[in-house]
Amino acid sequence: MAGGLTSREGVSAAWRAECRHLARSRWDLAFVTVLPLAILVLMAWLLSAGGMRALPVAVVDQDRSPDSRLLLRMIDASPGVSVVAQPRTPDAAFSLVRRLDAFAVVVVPPDFTRRMRRGEAVAVLVHYNASYLASGQSAMRDIDDAVGAFNARMLPERLGAQIGPARLRAAPITAQATVLFNPGRSYALFLLPLVAAAVLSLCGTLAMTVAMGRELRDGRAAVWPGDRPLATIAGKLLPYVLLFSAYGLAFALWVAHAHGHGPAGSVLLLALGQVLLHLAGGGLALLFVGLTRDMGTALSLVGLMVGTALAFTGTTFPVIDAPVFVRVWSAMLPLTAYLDLQMQQLLMGVPAWHAWRALLAMLAVALVGGGIGAWRLRAAGRTA
Repeated sequence: MAGGLTSREGVSAAWRAECRHLARSRWDLAFVTVLPLAILVLMAWLLSAGGMRALPVAVVDQDRSPDSRLLLRMIDASPGVSVVAQPRTPDAAFSLVRRLDAFAVVVVPPDFTRRMRRGEAVAVLVHYNASYLASGQSAMRDIDDAVGAFNARMLPERLGAQIGPARLRAAPITAQATVLFNPGRSYALFLLPLVAAAVLSLCGTLAMTVAMGRELRDGRAAVWPGDRPLATIAGKLLPYVLLFSAYGLAFALWVAHAHGHGPAGSVLLLALGQVLLHLAGGGLALLFVGLTRDMGTALSLVGLMVGTALAFTGTTFPVIDAPVFVRVWSAMLPLTAYLDLQMQQLLMGVPAWHAWRALLAMLAVALVGGGIGAWRLRAAGRTA
């Protein structure tokens, strides 16, 4: 059996047999070519803007002074939001939010100019719709930036003239926030590599599950692995691993160049991570096919584990304070390890030696899952 791992004849024969099957089966070929490429193109088009632009907001100007109108113009000039309505009361503005005609409401108080020129603190109230968290928070950030720009303009220009430049004092404590690794706050740069890795991992694992399950479904379990089962299995999976790894790496690099400044870390590590991600997918495919000995059940288990993996990786929703089961499940997923590596090398420029943990985690899933699955498949062949 050990010799099968290094036998070129066994690997190459299985490789050629699988490629011949793909050439004959238009649906299987479309599943590993047309479908994943179409999904990647669709996602790239949906997020082509890079970030949210012109989110509708409502402004209730209760002061109606030149200063409040200047603030309104500065908010409207912010690229992320657009003032679509100026109702007279907050209740009327909240009705717009309930109808989803606006995602945030800005309320300028009636004594805005008077208190500002007297040097008093005055609050501009911002209410955003947290039911649509990403849109609401994005609108909130742009409004906050516009208010900050208004303050920077008004402090020396108007207050200095009213109370005298000598009395102007800077705030004793300020917070300076700097955005790291995604300075443009691009949703495309953040979301596209995450979703692409999850989709390609699912498609690749499903394709490899079908490739393995097909032998059982067609009654070839007893003769298919031959006398070199490990080489036969490796050759059958290799086309899918290489194909989906190429898709993932090419798309990640395109996103990094199209929406950022190129990969911040090692492209070689990204390539190795892609290969190990899909090898781990092959290990899971082998595991489920070997344990269930039924292609339909194995596909259902792949959908349950791999199809939901993105929600448990901690990239979209944090799992730091989640129940123990969620944290353990997250640590078991190869996608969790790969996305850690992808973030480090694509966006953050983390030194290469930090990737060892993620690489070992994916390799462990490939070896353990694949080893158990191959053993069970061989046992199924003996009893067939």
